[in-house]
Amino acid sequence: MGNGDTRVRGLAARAGGWSARHRWAAVGIWVLFVVLAMGLGSAAGRVDVGDSDQLGGETRTAARIIEDAGIDEPAGETVLIQARDGGLTATDAEFRAAVTAVVTAVEATGKVTDVTSPYDTETISKDGRSALVQFDMRGEADTAGERVEPVLEAVENVQKDHERLRIEEIGGASMMKTFDDAFGDDFKKAEYSAVPVALGILLIAFGALVAALLPVALAITAIMATMGLMALVSHLQPMSETANSVMLLVGLAVGVDYCLFYLRREREERAAGRDAQTALRIAAATSGRAIVVSGITVCVAMAGMLFTGIAEFEAMGLASLMVVAVAMVGSVTVLPALLSLLGERVEKGRVPFLRRRRKGGGGESRFWTAVLGRVLARPVLSVVVATGALLAVAAPAIGMKTQNLTLDQEFGDSLPIVQTYNRVNEAFPGGSEPAEVVVKADDINAPEVKAALAGFREQAVASGASRGPVDIELHDAQNIALVYVPLVGGSDLDKAGESLDKLRDDVRPATLGKVDGVEAPITGQVAGSKDFNDQLVGSVLPVFVFVVVFAFLLMLLSFRSLTVALTSIVLNLLSVGAAYGILVAVFQHGWGASLVGAEGVGAIITWLPLFLFVILFGLSMDYHVFVVSRIREARLGGRTMKDAIRHGVVTTAGVVTSAAVIMVAVFAIFGTLSMQSMKQMGVGLAAAVLIDATIIRGVLLPAVMALLGERNWYLPKWLHRLPDLSHDESPAAVAPLARDDEGERVGV
Repeated sequence: MGNGDTRVRGLAARAGGWSARHRWAAVGIWVLFVVLAMGLGSAAGRVDVGDSDQLGGETRTAARIIEDAGIDEPAGETVLIQARDGGLTATDAEFRAAVTAVVTAVEATGKVTDVTSPYDTETISKDGRSALVQFDMRGEADTAGERVEPVLEAVENVQKDHERLRIEEIGGASMMKTFDDAFGDDFKKAEYSAVPVALGILLIAFGALVAALLPVALAITAIMATMGLMALVSHLQPMSETANSVMLLVGLAVGVDYCLFYLRREREERAAGRDAQTALRIAAATSGRAIVVSGITVCVAMAGMLFTGIAEFEAMGLASLMVVAVAMVGSVTVLPALLSLLGERVEKGRVPFLRRRRKGGGGESRFWTAVLGRVLARPVLSVVVATGALLAVAAPAIGMKTQNLTLDQEFGDSLPIVQTYNRVNEAFPGGSEPAEVVVKADDINAPEVKAALAGFREQAVASGASRGPVDIELHDAQNIALVYVPLVGGSDLDKAGESLDKLRDDVRPATLGKVDGVEAPITGQVAGSKDFNDQLVGSVLPVFVFVVVFAFLLMLLSFRSLTVALTSIVLNLLSVGAAYGILVAVFQHGWGASLVGAEGVGAIITWLPLFLFVILFGLSMDYHVFVVSRIREARLGGRTMKDAIRHGVVTTAGVVTSAAVIMVAVFAIFGTLSMQSMKQMGVGLAAAVLIDATIIRGVLLPAVMALLGERNWYLPKWLHRLPDLSHDESPAAVAPLARDDEGERVGV
């Protein structure tokens, strides 16, 4: 052995050592785990989040009543018939003929039911130029988009025969189909292109095909196993497509990163003259331990989403947590086995033009060596400039406006159906999405209940909350009535919200609220948005406290330093704040919005700030743990504090930069999608990771640590009783590494 005295201990080191000794067993166990997880998940099937699980408040109560009653609400569709010029109105023969043609055409498809004429339902605009033919799609609402094509074609054919009129269809099914056609492939392309992008960056980072393939292969197998586990867990905590997409993003980013850190350290040790076994043992004790600490910290951050009480967030948090845990376990178990099996063959498939640069690199980054020289020479100036720059970038976040994006904000005017949506809202201010009052009574036909329903209908209009018509649909067998109330305000969510408040706070108590045994929760698009916002706002503080406190405790136990724990929290909050500032500047104020195709959005989608906080706080810990671990390792190896900082940052700079570039590239792909919510998520994540890997880890962290000196490792005496999780490797194991490494550097 090149360094037989190198002794390692600890969980990550023991796992790596066992895997290297029993390499075929380790690989076999991992493959068996992935296959079993996928097989069991496929057999169990995935349970998706239902309507009654989505939100709290009245929206959930209404969904529960409808589900318990077994009422299947069909997907409603509307055909707008509108005069293109001022000379034609709904009373004209040509207009009436068009209405009749639409009714006949959609009925003839056999795909619809309950077709109503605007002359019967009085759904004619005040100016007489617009009318609505309404009907329901047959079958389940969730799959209506798959059956609406013949209906859309029938409406298009009627349009061809009436050039003076605008005849357009909109509704749940048609929107579902339009968005699936326009953006369904968008997501698939983004997910599929993420892997080759990551592979390309790894190929440049390692200069060898086999070394580049390893992290991608392990990340993909971790994702595959997690998909199976998600299906199993979904029977306790329902999952969703959104959770699946987030899991893919986080799994690829974290899975590749963890393998990247481990693999680069093993290669670095071999380049320094270590034999293969010793290099693996040192990588297991150092990078392996950092992966475990980082993985647990990220898992804790993701667990913060479980405190929201929102099923979609809980699904995203649990899915992300699982894929991080699986990737972490894979990185410290099967990766050492694969490296032991491959040996020197990990360098196969060298890229010729990268070979010379790789050989001459020496493990340190020339760029960051130059930057660190200036930062460590003037740490006070570096802290002031970097902090000032980050605070300036974060400043716009003070005026952040969050809301659920309207259809035109989400998609712009790129789709014809968005223009139809706007025309319906202009002609019928209640919009195509009325509020829905779910009235449950012991006897829905009791005189007092009927009187209350009539009173509600009357006062909804009299109060100014609605201009009508207010429709009541009775379900006698279930003793339920569904009351549909078009809200004044339409697509203007602020005004529509005021109308909703009138219904909930004034009209309902004065009518339905006076009848004993009657439940009348109000749901619908506007109500769902309001309930979501209320629940989200209420969960911000507990989520923030949970994530920050537990991250602080983990850093405190892992590094046995109050200073490191505090600085890690402050620096992470700075990078999150800067990401918020960029989001507000681009998507709310429109600064540079044209560069990312985000003109005219004017707001941040409601769920994004909390989601970004949790994801970024977790991912930022990755870099912090790896850089500070290397600095501490160098300090324990006998270097001075300033030299340890320089060594720790410049030797990790290459791998952190590669990891960050992969994350930024993957997240930036989602920033190219057409949906503004996905664009905001991609840009926010990419910007934050870029800031974190450069300004935070390359400038601010080393400058702060240089100013603090030995106080970086300060731990009050009363905290000495805390469990010691500071290091898995003994100083004796690190000392030869530091001396050999220094000797190697002198030789260079």
